[in-house]
Amino acid sequence: MVDNPVSRPARRRRDVLQLGAVGVAGAALRPGGAAAGAAAEAGARNGLAVDISKIPPGSGLKLAWRGQPVFVRHLTAAEVAAVQAVPLAELRDPQSLEERTQPGRRDWLIALAVCPHLGCTPLGIAPGEPRGSFGGFVCPCHGSQFDPIGRVRAGPAPGNLEIPGYRFEDERVLRLDD
Repeated sequence: MVDNPVSRPARRRRDVLQLGAVGVAGAALRPGGAAAGAAAEAGARNGLAVDISKIPPGSGLKLAWRGQPVFVRHLTAAEVAAVQAVPLAELRDPQSLEERTQPGRRDWLIALAVCPHLGCTPLGIAPGEPRGSFGGFVCPCHGSQFDPIGRVRAGPAPGNLEIPGYRFEDERVLRLDD
């Protein structure tokens, strides 16, 4: 049988890379492999709990939640000060630090890692990844740039990275709501 490329949906390189990155992040949340995967999926219906106690300021992680990548970033005091110094009138989608974080937790960004332009996954969460001119995130496909709290600062993205529903259960545990 001859493989007919017209009969199967086209997969773009970006789609494959995004699925691979999310799969790797999701696997990191499932110690024990596939057997633990079913339990993790069942638990995900009640939200996803993440231990944030070992994420130092200036770093973060990417994880999978509801089939989408999510950034969890612990901001430094300098990053917090820098984003607060930006006049909201300069922003395409003006939101303050307080609107993008929770009270008493201004040093934590929780955002969907999905560029609002065409759905690509930005870079900037892992060590060594480019963070762009604004010290946040860069979409490798079309060049949108975001600051450390996910506000669009350059490129074609029409808005900021979306903030999902989440809460801090205590100093160690972040829960993404279902």
